[in-house]
Amino acid sequence: MIDQSLLLRLAGTYIWWKTPSDAVAYPERLLAQVMDMGSWDDVEALEAAMGDDGLRAILRHSGAGWFSEKSWAYWHYRLGLASAERPPPPLVARKLA
Repeated sequence: MIDQSLLLRLAGTYIWWKTPSDAVAYPERLLAQVMDMGSWDDVEALEAAMGDDGLRAILRHSGAGWFSEKSWAYWHYRLGLASAERPPPPLVARKLA
């Protein structure tokens, strides 16, 4: 479990359209936002708190629009989920009824 004070600090920076207390109610969205656009220091803090398995879980449970193509590819290669022989899967897409 990630420290609540870290979540609140990150929420104030990366989920600007909600209050920090509202943003931490959706930790996977918040953490994906940091993975997608976080500063080097914030990403390092997230990596230290979550570990590689925790970051992989964020990728597996991400929603449509949570990652840019560059970040999606970076994290898949960085976390060993993709390689030269096995490219990253397509970005999560919105499903229309």
